[in-house]
Amino acid sequence: MGLYIETRVRADLETLWERTQEPDRHQRWDLRFTEIDYLPRAEGEPQHFRYATRVLPFLVVAGTGVSAGERHRAGGDRVSALRFASPHPLSLLAEGSGYWRYVPTGDGVRFLTGYDYRPRWGLLGRAADRLAFRPLMGWATAWSFDRLRLWCEEGITPERSRNRWLLELLVRVLLVAVPIALTRLPLGLVSSYSVPLAVLGLAVAVLAPPSSRTPAARRCLRTAPARSRDPRLLATLERP
Repeated sequence: MGLYIETRVRADLETLWERTQEPDRHQRWDLRFTEIDYLPRAEGEPQHFRYATRVLPFLVVAGTGVSAGERHRAGGDRVSALRFASPHPLSLLAEGSGYWRYVPTGDGVRFLTGYDYRPRWGLLGRAADRLAFRPLMGWATAWSFDRLRLWCEEGITPERSRNRWLLELLVRVLLVAVPIALTRLPLGLVSSYSVPLAVLGLAVAVLAPPSSRTPAARRCLRTAPARSRDPRLLATLERP
């Protein structure tokens, strides 16, 4: 798979499963989606769904997918696989597939995902994906996983953790912007401390670790183990 994200969640497996498999809970913590809705299905069939992402206030990109899960496996772990596609002409992501694994440990669950997709728009799309979109998707997935971890471990709702992250981001921006603004004052008003303060503010904004109660993508593993492989369940799913 092109992207791999892993985190460890100190919570029970059932709680983690519900908050990742139920659409109304999933869309609360996953930055990649604004809406997720299950479509009607017959008993025993894979679950089809519709998803949407609000890219701009006036632009919503939607798509469809199909998923299936295995809750009772011999080793005690669980797996969920999906295929997805978006026909929207402005969606760089044309189609893709992926999986989630839930591996119980002594103090919680290893929760990991692997997924990949095919970009549209030809050579231009592949370049945009490699340079910007794919790194952004990897960051958004890892940030969302840590947001989910805080919800399960600390009881911090996704909405509260988002607000805390925005507040922390604002503080970091001000640490850089205010000293820089001071250096642009008329020469007679510039303090001899303005430039050192600007350098110090930049260093703190970039190097200070995030709060333990704020989501951070850096807390997640981003490199797949050498022996990682797609679950067999993924091969059973048709394209949406």
